[in-house]
Amino acid sequence: MGSGAPSLAAAHLTACDREPIHILGTLQPHGFLVALDGPDLRVVQASANVPGRPAAEIHGRSLASAFPEAVEAVEAFRLAPAEREGARYLASLTLDTPEGARSYDLAAHRSADLIVLEFEEIASEAASYQSLDALYPRLSAFVEGLHAAGSVADLCRLLAADIRHITGFDRALVYRFDRDWHGTVVAEAGNGVLPSYLDLRFPASDIPAQARELYRRNRLRIIPDAAYEPVPILPTLTPGTGAPLDLSQSVLRSVSPVHVEYMRNMGTQASMSVSIVVDGALWGLISCHNKAAHRVPLQARNACDFLTRIFALQLAAKERGSLAEQRIRLGAIQARLLGYMAEEEQFIDGLLNHPADVLALADAAGAAVVTADSCRLLGATPSVGEVRALHDWLSGQSMGDQVYVTDALGEAYAPGRAFADRASGLLAISISQKYASYVLWFRPEVVQTVKWGGDPTKAATSDPAGGPERLHPRKSFETWKETVQGHSLPWSAPEIDAAKDLRAAVLGIVLRRAEELAALSEELQRSNKELEAFSYSVSHDLRAPFRHIVGYSELLRAREAERLSEKGRHYVDTIAEAALSAGRLVDNLLNFSQMGRNALNRVSGDMGQLVEEVRRRIAQDVPPERVVHWRIGPLGRVYADPVMLRLVVENLLSNAVKYTRDVPEAVIEFGREPDQDGEAVFYVRDNGIGFDMAYVGKLFGVFQRLHRVEDFEGTGIGLANVRRIVERHGGRTWANGALGRGATFHFTLPSRDGAR
Repeated sequence: MGSGAPSLAAAHLTACDREPIHILGTLQPHGFLVALDGPDLRVVQASANVPGRPAAEIHGRSLASAFPEAVEAVEAFRLAPAEREGARYLASLTLDTPEGARSYDLAAHRSADLIVLEFEEIASEAASYQSLDALYPRLSAFVEGLHAAGSVADLCRLLAADIRHITGFDRALVYRFDRDWHGTVVAEAGNGVLPSYLDLRFPASDIPAQARELYRRNRLRIIPDAAYEPVPILPTLTPGTGAPLDLSQSVLRSVSPVHVEYMRNMGTQASMSVSIVVDGALWGLISCHNKAAHRVPLQARNACDFLTRIFALQLAAKERGSLAEQRIRLGAIQARLLGYMAEEEQFIDGLLNHPADVLALADAAGAAVVTADSCRLLGATPSVGEVRALHDWLSGQSMGDQVYVTDALGEAYAPGRAFADRASGLLAISISQKYASYVLWFRPEVVQTVKWGGDPTKAATSDPAGGPERLHPRKSFETWKETVQGHSLPWSAPEIDAAKDLRAAVLGIVLRRAEELAALSEELQRSNKELEAFSYSVSHDLRAPFRHIVGYSELLRAREAERLSEKGRHYVDTIAEAALSAGRLVDNLLNFSQMGRNALNRVSGDMGQLVEEVRRRIAQDVPPERVVHWRIGPLGRVYADPVMLRLVVENLLSNAVKYTRDVPEAVIEFGREPDQDGEAVFYVRDNGIGFDMAYVGKLFGVFQRLHRVEDFEGTGIGLANVRRIVERHGGRTWANGALGRGATFHFTLPSRDGAR
C-alpha cells in the first residue's frame, strides 16, 4: 500500500485505493516538522513533538527566533533555484533542548508557497554505519559492476545485494511493474530471517495509483518502526489556505494505517523503499524489510538513492540498446519486404511469396492477408472461416492508427477462445483507406503458472462499527499459484512500430500505383476512343469487301460454272471459303475488343441450369453418328453476369466437342470442385486430342492455336474470351492436358453470400 493518510481512524472511512495519502495530518515520531511562510520565514504550522516546547508556542515566530541554528542553511535553500521533486538534505545540526543537545539531519522541500523543514533525529546507531566517504569504494565497485552486467536481471541482482549491504535490512527486493501495474520480484538479497519472495507477483491493488504517483515524485521513503504513534501537525489546516498541508515530498510523512496493517501481516516491523524511475516513469521499486524495528541514517539512504539513480541510467541504456537492436533487425526485414512488393505486379504477392519474412517482421507463428474477396494464410493460423469472421469483427472495431494489438484476443472477441492455441495474440493493420483489408499476425497461447504472493483477489468487508465497506490488506503471503491461459507473449513496441511502418509503406505503394493507374486510365480512354473508331472502320469498311468477295464468288460459281475448269471451280470455292472465314474472324475480333468495355451485370443464378441449356443447344449440332457421353455434376449457384458466363460455357463445351471428334466415344465432364479461399472452382474435362503442356502459356492468347487449322477449324479467340470474361469477374483460368489423353480447363468465380 501507499504511505500516508489523514489519521488512523480515517482508514475505516475509505478504501485504500482512494486514500488521500499526500494530505495527511500526522508524522512519524523520529523527527519533527515546521512549515515557514513569508519573507521573514514565520512558523505557520509545526508538529506536536517539537522538542522542549508545545507547537503553539512557536506559531508566528520567525525561524531566526525559533531555530537560529538552521537559518544559514535555510537561507541558502531559499535562494537556490528550484530543483527536482523530493526533499533536499541541507545540513546536520545540534539543537539545544531541555533534555540536552540533540543531533538532527535537516531536510527541506517546497509545498506551494511554504518551505517545509524536517528535522530527523540522528539515531544512536548511526555511528555503526560507514560515512559516505568510506562508502565510496563500494559505490565505485557498484558502478563498475553495472557496466559489466550482461542483462537487466544481472543489474537487478547487483542492486539488491548492494542496497541490503548498505542498509543492513533483513531483505532487499527489486520489484518491477508490468503494464497493468502488477509487480513481480525480479531480484532479492536476504539473510534468511524473512521468507523469500523471489519471482512472486503482487497485484496492482497492493500499491494503488495515488501511492504509485507519490513513489514517482518522492523517491525514498522509510518506516523505522511500524508500531509508532503518529504525531499530529498543528494546526490541522494551513492558515491562509484553509487546506491540509501537502506532504507529498516529506521524509517523515506518516504512513497509511492500511499499509501498517499490510506490514504487520507480512511479518515486518521496518521497511524502506527507493523508487526506480526511468525516463520520468515509475519502472519499479527497491523494497527493503526488517523483522524488527530498524533505523537507517540519512547518509546510508543517500547512498542508496545514488545507487538507484545510476542503476536507472544503466537500465535505460540497456533497454534502449535492446530496443534499438530489435528495430534495426526488423527494419532490415521490412526493407526486404518493400523490395519484394516493388518487384511484383500485384504488390500483395510480395508478401505472400515471402512468408518467412512476413512472420519474422512481428515474430509471429502465423499471418493472413484478408480482403473482402480473398483470404490468404501463412504459417500456423485459424481456419479460413475463423479468419473471415475475425475480419468481419475487426471491420466494426475502432482501430487507433488503424492498428489493433492484443495478447488476449479471447477476452475481447469471445469466438477467439476456440482457436487460442493458434491465435491468442493478434496484431492487425489496415492496408486500405477505403476497404476492409488487413494484414493479421497471430501468436499462439502461452500457458503460464504465475506465483502470486497470496491470493490476488481482495474482498470488501463491512466495517464492524457500521461504516462503509473497505478493502483490507492481504493477510496471507503464502504462494498462491494461478494458471494463466488465453494469453500470448506480448507484442513489443518495435514490433508494433514495424507493423505500422509496413502499413504506411503499403499505403504509399497503393497511392503511387493509384497515380500511375490514373495516368494510365487517361491514356486508355484515349486509346479506347481510337479503338472504337478502328472497330467502326473494320465493321463497316472491312466487312463490306468480304461480303462482296463472297457474293461475287457465288455469282461466278452459279453463272460461269460450266465455263470453268475443275481447277477453276476449286479456286472459286477456296476464295469464297476464305472470305467467309475472314468475316467470322473480324466478327470474333470485334466481340473480343468489346468484351472488356461492356459493363458487368452480376446476378445470382443457377449454374447447373445455364450449363444444361448450353449443352442441349450444342448437342443438336453433333452429327448423329457421333457418340458423346455428357457428365454434368452438381454446380450450385454463382454470382456473375449471365450473358458473359454463357459465352464462357459455350466456348469450353464447343471446344470439348470439337477436340473429341476423332475419339470413338467422347466423354465430356462439367463439374465443381470444393471452394478454395473464397472461390468457386469449375472444370471442363474431355478425353480428346489434348495438348502439349510445354505450350500451355499460349493457350489463352489471342490467335494462339496449338493445332493446325486444317485439322480443327477456329479463329483462336475463344479461349482468350474465356480468360477475359473470367478475369473481369475476379476469377482465374488454367488448363492441364497431355497429347492424346485429353484436357481439363479450370476457371474460378468469387463466392458471394447467396451464391453457394
